[in-house]
Amino acid sequence: MTRVAIFVDTQNVYYTVREAYGKHFDYRRFWARATANREVLAARCYATDKGDAKQREFQNILRSIGFEVRLKPFIQRADGSAKGDWDVGITLDAIEYAAHADVVVLVSGDGDFDLLAQKIREVHGKRVEVYGVPKLTANSLINAASQFIPIEGELLLG
Repeated sequence: MTRVAIFVDTQNVYYTVREAYGKHFDYRRFWARATANREVLAARCYATDKGDAKQREFQNILRSIGFEVRLKPFIQRADGSAKGDWDVGITLDAIEYAAHADVVVLVSGDGDFDLLAQKIREVHGKRVEVYGVPKLTANSLINAASQFIPIEGELLLG
């Protein structure tokens, strides 16, 4: 059976799906598609945590689907900007699991992950599937993936 490791840049998916479609990402349909006939080695969603009840409810839904939810505190800087991205954490985890998985699934449109996808393919010889909103996913990431799967249609809620 094909072994898969899934890494979801939750903030990126939330904002790009909302901006492009005014909707939400359907994590249940995504799970069904990404894990079909595959052994799941890891499935992680990475998010910032503001500690509000609605966020906790969403995190519990993700856990009930089968995801491990990794949280980082939301940091509001004095200048009004925010910090809380998971790029390094996602990268480290994906590299660790690339040695054991046959397929690495990355859900993000962030072009910073193009080097990660390229390295997993070239160094580990593994398949990298990238899910992203077509018009908001970096071309460099699309090109670095083994396969780009657009977030649209049945992968959208509401």
